[in-house]
Amino acid sequence: MRLANGFLAPGAPGSEPVGDSCQSKGINIVGPSNAEPPPRPSSPAMYQLDIVLKKGNNLAIRDRTGTSDPYVKFKIAGKEVFRSKTIHKNLNPVWDDRVSLLVDTLKDPLYVKVFDYDFGLQDDFMGSAYLHLESLEHQRSLDVTLDLKDPQCPEHNLGSLDLGVTLSPKEGDMKDAYQSMRLSDVHRKSQLWRGIVSISLIEGRSLQPMDANGLSDPYIKFRMGHQKYKTKTIPKTLNPQWREQFDFHLYEEQGGYVDITVWDKDAGKKDDFMGRCTVDLTHLSKEQTHKLELPLEEGEGVLVLLVTLTASAAVSISDLSVNMLDDPNERHQIMQRYSLWRSFNSLKDVGVVQVKVIRAEGLMAADVTGKSDPFCVVELSNDRLQTHTVYKNLNPEWNKVFTFNVKDIHSVLEVTVYDEDRDRSADFLGKVAIPLLNIQNGERKAYALKSKELTGPTKGVIFLEIDVIFNAVKAGLRTLIPIEQKYIEEEPRVSKQLLLHNFNRVRRCIMFLINTGCFINSCFEWDSPQRSICAFVLFVIVVWNFELYMIPLALLLPLVWNYILIASGKDTRQDMQAVEDLLEDEDEDFDKDDKDSERKGFMNKLYAIQDVCISVQNALDEVASYGERIKNTFNWTVPFLSWLAIVAFGAATILIYYIPLRYIVLAWGVNKFTKKLRDPYTIDNNELLDFLSRVPSDVQVVQYRELKLDPNPSPNKKKKNNPG
Repeated sequence: MRLANGFLAPGAPGSEPVGDSCQSKGINIVGPSNAEPPPRPSSPAMYQLDIVLKKGNNLAIRDRTGTSDPYVKFKIAGKEVFRSKTIHKNLNPVWDDRVSLLVDTLKDPLYVKVFDYDFGLQDDFMGSAYLHLESLEHQRSLDVTLDLKDPQCPEHNLGSLDLGVTLSPKEGDMKDAYQSMRLSDVHRKSQLWRGIVSISLIEGRSLQPMDANGLSDPYIKFRMGHQKYKTKTIPKTLNPQWREQFDFHLYEEQGGYVDITVWDKDAGKKDDFMGRCTVDLTHLSKEQTHKLELPLEEGEGVLVLLVTLTASAAVSISDLSVNMLDDPNERHQIMQRYSLWRSFNSLKDVGVVQVKVIRAEGLMAADVTGKSDPFCVVELSNDRLQTHTVYKNLNPEWNKVFTFNVKDIHSVLEVTVYDEDRDRSADFLGKVAIPLLNIQNGERKAYALKSKELTGPTKGVIFLEIDVIFNAVKAGLRTLIPIEQKYIEEEPRVSKQLLLHNFNRVRRCIMFLINTGCFINSCFEWDSPQRSICAFVLFVIVVWNFELYMIPLALLLPLVWNYILIASGKDTRQDMQAVEDLLEDEDEDFDKDDKDSERKGFMNKLYAIQDVCISVQNALDEVASYGERIKNTFNWTVPFLSWLAIVAFGAATILIYYIPLRYIVLAWGVNKFTKKLRDPYTIDNNELLDFLSRVPSDVQVVQYRELKLDPNPSPNKKKKNNPG
């Protein structure tokens, strides 16, 4: 019997041997020729395809050094289903990668493409081949050799790949089959990480001049797998000092290489490439800091950095039945681990958070069938885990437990629901953002899903149960160091509405200062005699008895006063309705801004003007955010931070009261002058700004606020929130 792709079914009368037939297509299948193949099922609902990517043979050279950095992509029906790890500087790589796939038809071949990884540039094509699934025998392990070809130059020999392939029919419900595969061991390993790579970028020396003035404006891009980090730009220098620190996660299925490229910032033009280097983590010992001086390839100069490898097991996925915090013994051990008596052990290990993703209800229909294929992604800082997909369902049940180590108690837990799409990227269905300090332990809650910008509601609710256990002393100390930056952030875009919104936020802060000044001036003008008399008496008493310790003591007064008002039922925190309305208007106007920009084409041409607009927009946002954060510190928006401020102000008051000012200034000066001598590679930071960075701005307060669930939404409101 001849199949659709021209192959003859093995064992059919008059058929050729499988190996000969496949050789004509560039495929060699090795197996016992005298084995009788098992009968094929008539029409199974699904097929399971188990693949072992073993090795490559004599692959194509794509780098100047005479080698390549190959990785392999598997595609079915135009969709990428697997990507292997990258093997650096090897033409005969050994991957030994394993993957299990579910396919619903054998008509679509497995398309295999090999690329040379090139950080910062487009990856080079190294050859491709097809594996026709209809030609494979069922329930039989086969060794397959794929000869790689370039469709543009079919006569070139680009080497071959060795695979192990097993195709098995799967009967039963398609949904159950998919769910059983989504959380397979391979899928779990692709999400879990086994260590932390801490990198401190110190400086560059004798870099290549790229500008007409004989200098450069260098910045650096780091990449390890899908994780990326970009440094700040140091203008007009060949010996830049960065002093930046960041962490990468080392995943189970990831190679131990960090790719580094150096670039020269060129305003209005494409940035110039200045050189590259690689850190091979496999040669570095763990739990030890290594100072590396790396010469740049394809450029000039040296980079100096510190690298530390720390073993860790900070994230995990399990079913709802496997719950460590429900076990009294496990919970007791964790409570002991983060007790106050162990406050100074492992300062980076602040706590642990466990998230139970139960189910969702009433999700948006993303498919033409009126259903969706939802899965859930849980993110905490740079840790990202996801559930399996529940197919053709608007009320999915996941019942999964995710466990994360907490490095910063002020982190925000983000839970996003997506619709899986076979032919393109996943569709967004809804999202919630929950600050860890807002979590009520062990409470199962329904959270209304929000839009992508977290500014308004979308359709559906998600049921979560979250537990957070942390050490308050460690959390307080970690508040005074720089906040962890996300590896991947969305590119900023110019928006008239956002620019106006940030301007109004700055104006509100300035108007507060102006109104305060006017109030003080009114005391001098005697607009209200009673108020002026009180102000005069207070002025004389304070000036006559003023001591320096009174400054932090005075800062304690608004904290105490606002706490008393909140405790008595008079909430002094600002009504955020105006901010919410403004953000909703901004969300609605984004599409209008985009259409105007596309029609005029103005911003796409004038890159310099766009950069200026983005800089002004971000500067306004930063100024407004810090003004709002100072206000929110004193009005108990985040009680943990307000208590921390009380402790700091109280300690400062006592120190200044008992210790003469000259001693305090002397200690501060000695510390500043000797810091470089004590630790040449220290990274400077401002504790006050680091503290304020943890306080949410008014915009973040709105984004993190839970939406009230409306059991009977009006038709008009429903139409507004879901225009599609």
